[in-house]
Amino acid sequence: MAFFNLFLMFFRIGLFSFGGGYAMLPLIFQGVQEFGIMTAAEFSRLVALSQVTPGPIAVNAATYVGYQYAGLGGATVATLGVALPSLILVLLVLHFIAKFEESKALNAVLAGIRPAAVGLIASAVIFLAETSLLNGPLLSAKLIENVGEYINLLPCLFFIVTIILAGKFKIGPIKLTILAGLVGAFVIR
Repeated sequence: MAFFNLFLMFFRIGLFSFGGGYAMLPLIFQGVQEFGIMTAAEFSRLVALSQVTPGPIAVNAATYVGYQYAGLGGATVATLGVALPSLILVLLVLHFIAKFEESKALNAVLAGIRPAAVGLIASAVIFLAETSLLNGPLLSAKLIENVGEYINLLPCLFFIVTIILAGKFKIGPIKLTILAGLVGAFVIR
């Protein structure tokens, strides 16, 4: 029964999430909370690990969550659950795309989905900021009381340096990820 529930959770996430892996992260976190698999800090580390391993972030996260919950079988079931809806939808779209290419209704649906996807990605950004850069919820009263205890200075420094290296010096994401991993391995212990 645990495998079926895990599959169903990730199948729903894969079916109803639009906007890519980052848009799925809040839903995956909500499911992880329902199953009681890991804390917010552990989930934050899962997101970082999912980013540095090859493949889509949602598939990597599902595989990791499934493994934490039920070993290799859980990893397999969760991965299939999150990937199967996309496979089915792509096959259906390929079959009908020529017929509905100029559909006003379809274009209206897609126009409605885009802002929702941006909202889900923004939610993932806020979650990652809370667990990586700050010592609590973003809109906490702690922020007003004592800013120094609220902000994690070293991760914030990594964040700022990464933005500068990517924006000003045009260093690619792969190089930045490897560099941050190496610096983190030696600095953060």
